[in-house]
Amino acid sequence: MDQSHGLRVRHAAAAALAATVLVLSGCSAGGSDGTPRSDPSARGTHAGADAPPLKPLPERVPDELRPYYEQKLAWRSCGLEGFECASLRVPLDYDKPGTGPKDTEHTVRLAVTRTKAQGGEGRPEGGSLHVNPGGPGGSAVDYVQQSAALAYPPQVREHYSLVGMDPRGVGHSESVECLSDKEMDAYTRVDQTPDDQRETDALTAAYEKFAKGCEKRSGKLLGHVSTTEVARDMDVLRAVLGDKKLNYVGASYGTYLGATYAGLFPHRSGRMVLDGAMDPSLSARRVNREQTAGFETAFKAFARDCVSDSGCPLGTGGVRQAGKNLSALFEKIDRKPLDTRSSRSLTESLATTGVIRAMYDEGSWPALRQALKAAKKGDGAPLLALSDDYYERGADGAYSNIMYANPAVNCLDAPPAFADADAARKAVPSFEKASPVFGRGFAWAALNCAEWPHKPTGEPHRIAAEGADPIVVVGTTRDPATPYRWAQGLAGQLSTARLLTYDGDGHTAYMRGSDCIDGAVSTYLVRGKPPKDGTTCD
Repeated sequence: MDQSHGLRVRHAAAAALAATVLVLSGCSAGGSDGTPRSDPSARGTHAGADAPPLKPLPERVPDELRPYYEQKLAWRSCGLEGFECASLRVPLDYDKPGTGPKDTEHTVRLAVTRTKAQGGEGRPEGGSLHVNPGGPGGSAVDYVQQSAALAYPPQVREHYSLVGMDPRGVGHSESVECLSDKEMDAYTRVDQTPDDQRETDALTAAYEKFAKGCEKRSGKLLGHVSTTEVARDMDVLRAVLGDKKLNYVGASYGTYLGATYAGLFPHRSGRMVLDGAMDPSLSARRVNREQTAGFETAFKAFARDCVSDSGCPLGTGGVRQAGKNLSALFEKIDRKPLDTRSSRSLTESLATTGVIRAMYDEGSWPALRQALKAAKKGDGAPLLALSDDYYERGADGAYSNIMYANPAVNCLDAPPAFADADAARKAVPSFEKASPVFGRGFAWAALNCAEWPHKPTGEPHRIAAEGADPIVVVGTTRDPATPYRWAQGLAGQLSTARLLTYDGDGHTAYMRGSDCIDGAVSTYLVRGKPPKDGTTCD
């Protein structure tokens, strides 16, 4: 059972390690008639027009927060060459901040890592570049140490110290916990496309058990993991690191976090790149439905590629028939789960998640074709492996906390998509219209916040960030998790946005193989020259 299918980023290692030069090769500022192909004139027309604006916080740091802004970090070795690690203390509740970092009863410990200066000793010329890989729930510490520090272009790594802070509730910071690993195995198997009242009751009971587990295991932290609080934590870290402005690259959900920071602290926002953008003005229901359509678009791209080969496991009868064949396979697995050569069988829910995992990156399409071929022969192991990768389940059966942090943040950030099972059931037809393949499951997955133990502290809002430095908003035209129209919507709200479009497949665009995108982004990060608004890369 998948609680939130998207808002997560996974970079293909081969694409990420490609060298990048600071040129805009392959880019176009417009079509043959001179008009921008990304159509900036359409920006904002999709956004939630009735959403209230996010109001910036006062520029002056309140006296009660100064002890946090003035704390000194004790950097230490991470056990990895080229990295330093430290712990940052921030208020659990910014309305009741306590006395300072030493007041452990009223604070949260956050894990921070950074790369040591390259290209010379001491502080890099550009200061710090904060990165967030998405989620919510993705570990920025792991991302910096395992990916960004190797994959980002040399000129970016030399210009900045790359900084990763695991948000409150995530990864190496004080984290949200909900279920044991065995309980999580059972949870992911629950049927997310109920056929009758018994299955509906089982699904809602699973959501309720999950929520109660989070409340029991996470305590008071569970009510204080909102994106607004994390953005305020980022400002504390910015000050502690000695940076006047926050330079930032955020992917997927990381764009929502970055935009929130810019909205709260526009005059402290530096060079910011938001890749695979979310639109903060949309309701949870609309986000889920439009993401459903995004995955349908991605599936059609996969199917179009697959059916061109005579060996396609979904047949060669065209894209529409391929979708019907995949749905038929899911129904067959629903009736009789597949053997996986292990103690776990492949249920319909796990099979669906495996397919969804492959939609994030076209580099995973060959693996999906092989997994579907195996499933048709009764072997569910390859699809289960894809599902485990999505859930970040290790070979030892242990899960990372991303699937706990993800709903914990989402359920605080906005009112739930559905109040109860009846509301979800009534919405199924509209979700199935958005995606005949995935719609039903996505509708029921959007029910997960209905029984959450904490009321939402946020709401959909528009972000203008008046006074911020240029913000580069990157959108991919066939992105499954963050549909391109969301990039248009966010760019239409931000007063200093530059919309940069990648006409292609997969989730996010930077460091995924496009010299045009990589050059435009890296040029801005290093030289401070943003791409022309409306630039499109093939």
